[in-house]
Amino acid sequence: MAAPPASADAPRLPPPPAAAGDGPPRPAERSETACEDRHAESLDRLLPPVGTGRSPRKRTTSQCKSEPPLLRTSKRTIYTAGRPPWYNEHGTQSKEAFAIGLGGGSASGKTTVARMIIEALDVPWVVLLSMDSFYKVLTTQQQEQAAHNNFNFDHPDAFDFDLIVSTLKKLKQGKSVKVPVYDFTTHSRKKDWKTLYGANVIIFEGIMAFADKTLLELLDMKIFVDTDSDIRLVRRLRRDISERGRDIEGVIKQYNKFVKPAFDQYIQPTMRVADIVVPWGSGNTVAIDLIVQHMHSQLEERKLRWDMAALASAHQCHPLPRTLSVLKSTPQVRGMHTIIRDKETSRDEFIFYSKRLMRLLIEHALSFLPFQDCVVQTPQGQDYAGKCYAGKQITGVSILRAGETMEPALRAVCKDVRIGTILIQTNQLTGEPELHYLRLPKDISDDHVILMDCTVSTGAAAMMAVRVLLDHDVPEDKIFLLSLLMAEMGVHSVAYAFPRVRIITTAVDKRVNDLFRIIPGIGNFGDRYFGTDAAPDGSDEEEVASTS
Repeated sequence: MAAPPASADAPRLPPPPAAAGDGPPRPAERSETACEDRHAESLDRLLPPVGTGRSPRKRTTSQCKSEPPLLRTSKRTIYTAGRPPWYNEHGTQSKEAFAIGLGGGSASGKTTVARMIIEALDVPWVVLLSMDSFYKVLTTQQQEQAAHNNFNFDHPDAFDFDLIVSTLKKLKQGKSVKVPVYDFTTHSRKKDWKTLYGANVIIFEGIMAFADKTLLELLDMKIFVDTDSDIRLVRRLRRDISERGRDIEGVIKQYNKFVKPAFDQYIQPTMRVADIVVPWGSGNTVAIDLIVQHMHSQLEERKLRWDMAALASAHQCHPLPRTLSVLKSTPQVRGMHTIIRDKETSRDEFIFYSKRLMRLLIEHALSFLPFQDCVVQTPQGQDYAGKCYAGKQITGVSILRAGETMEPALRAVCKDVRIGTILIQTNQLTGEPELHYLRLPKDISDDHVILMDCTVSTGAAAMMAVRVLLDHDVPEDKIFLLSLLMAEMGVHSVAYAFPRVRIITTAVDKRVNDLFRIIPGIGNFGDRYFGTDAAPDGSDEEEVASTS
């Protein structure tokens, strides 16, 4: 459910309460002296205390590639470029993300308000999308104007609204997007673009956040941050001088010529379309608390949750899919399974026989790769009609941490294979798998990808990993999911969502218990392989940490 429709009388949330010792609240008609005192106090708070030794934070690009996509708060670490598993048993997203627009003048504190909302929301996956990333590419003449502070960056025509709208639409649908990386020092886009994924909440902030009709229709809540012009000017001076290498004269010239007129003509009028107006920006904790309460109710109604119970019951009694290939259960294979399933098996033996099974599994999987006829000449000068690999390259992608144990077997049989990694963990409160880290080759879309995890129970992490690969343009029929042991539930979930993904394993067990652990199973593969202690409550931490 979207926020209430905007009107000309958007609710203006109260300013922050006065601090202790400040006297009674100010009357509506403040005296000129009172205004000046209040502004002076606010401006003083913008400057760091003398002697703190803190250097100003350097920020010259809209998306800093050297910084991890996360926000550390007092409660948790929030991954701002993460992907939630909003996919049902059909592999489709159930509902769109909740999109918030944050508008306001330049240096009004929009980004700070956004971060305060993110922290107060306490949801794991949030995308913070800045309008600063979407400045248009300047012509040579415009570059020259910008170098002399004569180009108007505060005009609607300076932004690529078509790209903004298409990007926000894809994010709301849970798809990955490429976002430009803008360099404010050179007034140009970087060559490398940043990849972002959909999330529970999308916060889009910018001075022209409400200046486009199509863009407004995509926003579920519109918040205008209303900050005094004097404060905004001081903040802009500090930011442009310390972070963007500008001189004070140039900043003031640009402010008087472009920034202030643009605010009066284009930005302030958009306040009327806002659902909520927040006076005094980040200092208004009362307003932010009210916003967060409303957002919590919206998220609860949308119920963006991973329904493992639905996955468990969706395919009961169905035959196993044709895309599944199980290594032939020879006496040798069954004997190795007997050893690794035995709880009395020592760690050395567990590792040894697991490695043997992994090698057999990899060899079996390679037989499903495309091959073409070719003729070679033997040392005896005779032609031999053989086969050669018909693809470009093979990339192995391990789902950490257990999937990493399969990498040596893959390297042993595939010369020059490339390796990528994905870290997926399950939130124990919501049961949702969460993407925490990935490292994939840039041109992985051209490869056949062997996705590795040692056990697959619910299929949740495997489905999420497949989604990530698809988001990086890997064709579905070029993905091979390999696992030593799978539960039927996981097989059905992955196969139904992604019917062209090849699933390859050494054995399939029929059941999972109430905690979604494979029965009879292997136990906690990671703990047994790495020799780490099991979770204190006896739970299978590996399957909880990587609910695959």
